[in-house]
Amino acid sequence: MNMGDIPAAAIPGTSLSAWVEEVARLTRPEAVVWCDGSEEEAARLTQQALHEGILLQLNDKLRPGCYLHRSNPNDVARTEDATFICTPTRDQAGPTNNWSAPAETYRKLGGWLKDSMRGRTMYVVPYVMGPLGSPFSRVGVELTDSIYVVLNMRIMTRMGKVAMDAANQAGFHRGLHCTLDLNPERRLICHFPQDDAVWSVGSGYGGNALLSKKCLSLRIASWLAREEGWLAEHMLIVGLQNPAGETTYVAAAFPSACGKTNLAMLMPPASMPGWKIFTVGDDIAWLRIGADGRLWAVNPEFGYFGVAPGTNGQTNPNAMRSVGHDTIFTNVALTAQGDVWWEGCGVAASPGMIDWQGRPWTPQAGHPAAHPNSRFTTPMTNNPVLSPHANDPQGVPISAIIFGGRRATTIPLVTEAFDWSHGVYLGATMGSETTAAATGKVGVVRRDPMAMLPFCGYNICDYFQHWLSIGKRLAQPPKIFMVNWFRRDREGSFLWPGYGENLRVLDWMIRRVNGRVGAQESAVGMLPRAGDINLQGLDLTSQRLAAAMALDASEWSVEAKSQGEFFANLGPTLPAEVKARQQALARVYHA
Repeated sequence: MNMGDIPAAAIPGTSLSAWVEEVARLTRPEAVVWCDGSEEEAARLTQQALHEGILLQLNDKLRPGCYLHRSNPNDVARTEDATFICTPTRDQAGPTNNWSAPAETYRKLGGWLKDSMRGRTMYVVPYVMGPLGSPFSRVGVELTDSIYVVLNMRIMTRMGKVAMDAANQAGFHRGLHCTLDLNPERRLICHFPQDDAVWSVGSGYGGNALLSKKCLSLRIASWLAREEGWLAEHMLIVGLQNPAGETTYVAAAFPSACGKTNLAMLMPPASMPGWKIFTVGDDIAWLRIGADGRLWAVNPEFGYFGVAPGTNGQTNPNAMRSVGHDTIFTNVALTAQGDVWWEGCGVAASPGMIDWQGRPWTPQAGHPAAHPNSRFTTPMTNNPVLSPHANDPQGVPISAIIFGGRRATTIPLVTEAFDWSHGVYLGATMGSETTAAATGKVGVVRRDPMAMLPFCGYNICDYFQHWLSIGKRLAQPPKIFMVNWFRRDREGSFLWPGYGENLRVLDWMIRRVNGRVGAQESAVGMLPRAGDINLQGLDLTSQRLAAAMALDASEWSVEAKSQGEFFANLGPTLPAEVKARQQALARVYHA
């Protein structure tokens, strides 16, 4: 890159102290605070946030150690149209990413950032992603003008002195964040994978401002993973222990707000005694090939940044227990008793409520009390079913990978890929209806390969090829499955009960992994045979299960054509191995 007149703060390779000095010279903060991650520091910053109105303290008897934050109404979700991958060439970013030339982008952002922190404090936030002492782990440093970001980073990462020591010794990822004036016209989240850097300006929302999360752990990490021969994925990791005491670990990719956290913290139904679930991670997985030829995974995060609406004692009782204390809530409603509330929380609305924008609210208001993308940030140590291996430096061995989305028709309840290559194709064609987690239209079906469409930090076709290459190196590849919990009947009702009952489908997968149950071959993959999925104790007829599993030729003809159109838009570098799978499906269904 021609350095030209780009800001000195953008030049990679400088020491931590030199980089902080350059950013301070550019942004001119009133003070620079080096965060150490201590309890004393957290208490001091929390009190400052309360004094400045950034946080509101909740009723300490109902929610000890919990706080509410209300963001600017124009800053409530990831802004994909303002998110850029700034690789040296456009082709490296690929057809699904916004691209901007690195030098030009650094200069533009440098102009916006000049003197941007005058009268403000710049916080230096060192953190580790991944278990301490793990070969998986990465060190990052975020410079930010937001106390809200600092307090959330303390929950979401291993923050403080331990990371500072590592950053000084082994290098670090560089994240620069400034809220500016929260003007959507001056909002950009820019990734420079070749520099291991992210600059984010104009937003205070979690996905745009907590640079450890989607920015480093997915977009930058996916680039690094391709360079180094591993995978950085938008996946939960969960351990499933059957009544015989055997634990099987699976990783699963779902788009935001499609049930990842619910599955990661699944509560076994009472009709399946003896099963136990252990959460390793709810959102991101870093996977490497172990010496034994298996795929091993760690959760790089230290907390959960979950969607509040719809979370309740039935859908996710373990999440509800987790957010009972020491949690930051964002854009939920406030009750007169000083507790939080959101649509679908399982408790009726009460008099005297205040909505997410601070306005009095009643059920007759005509708008939700909590924003549809309102969130909770809670430590993973709050989770009553946290895996004892969540901090294992070597991670856990993955026996199955699950892809899934929200589809009302077409896609069966569960499908097993024929092999690794076919599994890559299933992941590449995964579709889901859009959600409030990303700004834009809600309810439109879009292709979201491996749930990585917004998060892959390089050309998506090269990403598919990288997956194929990983498979060739695995001596014991995980089985790959596709699930669809959300299929509906003609009246619009869900065919499958979902939530804890999803364990019945996972049970079938585990038995497939262990060679203990058969399957029937179809044009789209291997399907359970009648009687293979355990329905004991479940009020579900075999006819409704059959409907959830049915293959409708007319729907699949449309699906095959839609897949072909999606692949055509990706351009000529789509791996032939993936394209051939779609062409074979199109021949079967005459698409």
